[in-house]
Amino acid sequence: MATVLFLAACGGSDGPTDPGGDGGDGGGGGGGTPRVVKANPAFGADIQEIFERRGCTASGCHGSAQSAGLDLRNGTSYGSLVNVVATSEPIIRVIPNDAQGSYLVIKVEGRQTVGERMPRGGTPLDAIDLGNIRNWIDTGAPNN
Repeated sequence: MATVLFLAACGGSDGPTDPGGDGGDGGGGGGGTPRVVKANPAFGADIQEIFERRGCTASGCHGSAQSAGLDLRNGTSYGSLVNVVATSEPIIRVIPNDAQGSYLVIKVEGRQTVGERMPRGGTPLDAIDLGNIRNWIDTGAPNN
């Protein structure tokens, strides 16, 4: 069943109605630990975890650079995001210290003028995931 949902949409089942944030698969949050908005989220532990939990790293989404030139798989995602111009609009994907102007945030908030809100076909990011992405960017988008 999870495979069918995974293929139907790039987003997992995590959303405002899934306070544990694990989408029922046991991921995200360390075995049932409630997710929280962190003042200084780490890219590897917090931001990459969002991409993986929400299905953004799937081959049909951003599991390779073939989808909008954005590869969100572990080990390549940081280099595909920070100070890189998006392919669909001339906006930098992640501008360190500027979450509001970063295309990643624009796309997950649905403020883009081209294409769809991300994750496409999935529920919007909840306040915890969005808060952590914004805080990571606003604290300089470190590769940690």
